[in-house]
Amino acid sequence: MKKVLITLLVLTASVTGIQAQSLYKTVYDKAMAVVNNPASSDEETQINQFKLTALNYMSMMIKKRGLQKDSYFYDSQAVNLSSFVTDFQLNLEKARSISPAKRTEILKIYTDASKFNPMFKDTDKEKVNCYVDDRTTLTPFCIDTDWEKAYDQATTLTKAALH
Repeated sequence: MKKVLITLLVLTASVTGIQAQSLYKTVYDKAMAVVNNPASSDEETQINQFKLTALNYMSMMIKKRGLQKDSYFYDSQAVNLSSFVTDFQLNLEKARSISPAKRTEILKIYTDASKFNPMFKDTDKEKVNCYVDDRTTLTPFCIDTDWEKAYDQATTLTKAALH
C-alpha cells in the first residue's frame, strides 16, 4: 500500500510538472526550516538534524560512488525516512503506555531495521553515525540505511508487536 502511495505521489508530481526530486526537496526543506528556526524545541531540532544528515549522507555516497539514481529513488528514500522517524516516535509512545518491555521491543525493532538494511554497506559505524546502542538520542539509527526497506520491516514487525 505504501509503495502504491509513493508511486502515485511521484506520478502526480510528474504529471503536474513539478521538478524531479520534489518530495525529497520537500522533506529536506522542511527539516532545514525546523533546524534553522530558533523557536524549534531541542527535540524537533535533533530529529530534523538527523533527517538532514541522513539525506546529505545518501546524496554524498551516491555522488562519491558515481551511481545514477532517478527522482523516484530520492523521493522514495526521503518519504520513507520521514515516515520511519515519525512512526518510530508514535509507536514508541504507544508501546510506552503498554509496558517498559513493549517500549524496549519497539525500540529494538526500529534500531534493527535501520542497522540491518544498509544502503551502501559502509562498515565504518563511527563514520555513518550508527547510534543503535545509544539510548539517549531521539533518533538511534544508522544514516547508512535503505529507508524503504527499513520502513517496510519496521512497519510489519511493529504491527505484530502492538496488536
